[in-house]
Amino acid sequence: MKMTFQKVANLISEHKDIKVEEIKQDTTFESLGFDSLDVVELIMVFEQEFGISITLNEGLKTVGDVVKLIDGNN
Repeated sequence: MKMTFQKVANLISEHKDIKVEEIKQDTTFESLGFDSLDVVELIMVFEQEFGISITLNEGLKTVGDVVKLIDGNN
């Protein structure tokens, strides 16, 4: 889970030019300034990077939600 979190945090950091140290498990996408289009683009990045399929109605509010979802699919 720690490795998944680090990879997710790095992808978010690259996508939105945010310092990776600012990203925590309980950080919300809203607090990072992501709008719905940003989230859709980011989900596509996660799908490609981790080789999984993510539906948008999975209630992904925090970085930790994404990490749990990815770890649950692998």
